[in-house]
Amino acid sequence: MQLIEDGDLEENKDSEKVLKEKYLTLKYITEQINEGISAIDKDGVVLLWNKFMENRYNIPANVIVGKKMSEYLEDTISERVLNTKIPMNDVYHNKKYDDEGKDLFGFVYASPVFYKGEFVGVVCTEVDVVDATKLSEELIRTQEKIKYLENEMRSMSKNDFDQILGKSRAIEKAKGIAKQVAKTNSSIMLNGEGGTGKELFARAIHKYSEREGTFIPVNCGAIPEELFEGEFFGYAPGEYKGGIKSGKIGILEMANGGTIFLDEIEDLPLNMQAKLLRVLHEKEFVRVGGKDVIKLNIRVISGSNKNLNDLVESGNFREDLFYRLNVVEILLPPLRERQEDVGILIYHFLEELCRENNKPFLKISRDAFKVLEKHEWKGNIRELKNTIENMVVLTSKKTLDIDDIPEYVLDSVKKHKNLIVYPMDLNEAIKILEKKKIKEALSLSKGNKSKAAKILNIPRTTLYYKLEQYDIEKLD
Repeated sequence: MQLIEDGDLEENKDSEKVLKEKYLTLKYITEQINEGISAIDKDGVVLLWNKFMENRYNIPANVIVGKKMSEYLEDTISERVLNTKIPMNDVYHNKKYDDEGKDLFGFVYASPVFYKGEFVGVVCTEVDVVDATKLSEELIRTQEKIKYLENEMRSMSKNDFDQILGKSRAIEKAKGIAKQVAKTNSSIMLNGEGGTGKELFARAIHKYSEREGTFIPVNCGAIPEELFEGEFFGYAPGEYKGGIKSGKIGILEMANGGTIFLDEIEDLPLNMQAKLLRVLHEKEFVRVGGKDVIKLNIRVISGSNKNLNDLVESGNFREDLFYRLNVVEILLPPLRERQEDVGILIYHFLEELCRENNKPFLKISRDAFKVLEKHEWKGNIRELKNTIENMVVLTSKKTLDIDDIPEYVLDSVKKHKNLIVYPMDLNEAIKILEKKKIKEALSLSKGNKSKAAKILNIPRTTLYYKLEQYDIEKLD
């Protein structure tokens, strides 16, 4: 065991003193700014709360710092950015009045902060908006403050994988595998239901790979069989019936040096499967009707919403091509298996679609939020986005509610209200089942813990532990 010398202790004390002085200096600077400045870490705990914020919300810094912001304020923009990791801004009405009895309005800008590529928290600035004519000036000043604070915290720009929203274990695992293989040349198969984000993953992989060429997405199900060869390989001048006399460059040639994404690969005709396999093996091809050999250097990413093993067994997909394309398989989970991500996506699409449709940011009621969380989303992220867009463009209110949700979603939730969708994470699934059964036993025993423990066939001490662990409300 190595002893700590007195000099080392003194050095540690000096370092702590320097850090404390720097913090107090930063705190003093922010106190002098006549605008609100706050910051929360990645868990939502308040790190910074200046004098403006104290006066604005009547919450002292020594009370809220070190606590979760959600314990004191609901539906804040900082919390939204914490979930989406995307910058947001909004104008809000404070029910508090000023000395002249006028309503107070504020403009808030919140931004995610990244350090060495890792998300570390959210910084937020807030200003008074006396009238609409000053809004533009206030926005510029606020952005300058944000830029200053971000530079101080050494924030870094996001990569394309950060655009794939979600914190569930399944989506994080998929992103982890994708990043790991992105810089290799191995072929990748993205397998998942329609609307799970296969093209978004493919684009992120291409960007992360740093390949210099172009990313070319191809929907194999959208190209007529008779046009496949010409579309893929291109054709020489004057050699393709009905084509351009000067010839045409094909998809493979356009993607040369880059990445080609073959979505719905299961729809590729068998004769084209054989030709594609040969091209991938020989790494060269010739245009239809041409003579010049074109060398090929491409990364192939495929996407499918079907079980290709079944298609191979039935003879509808070549086994040799399957193994060529399926070197690394990445499974993209359906939205119903990543329920904890639904809320993140809801706020993201609200922000995006309100902006695209020239609407102020709309809030959403808790009841409406819960209904959207419970829907099965068979169309996955694509269906969720379409539903949010429907709600945004049709509402005339400032807060979306249950009556803004499309009828088919409401009917689906009512039909499956007793259906529990368990996550793929076995530990999380067990927790959900345990909580459900404990509540059922307490109901049957009318709140009697001893009887409930007997019904569950567990010791009473175990039941009390579980009640505390899951924070289950104890019945009288």
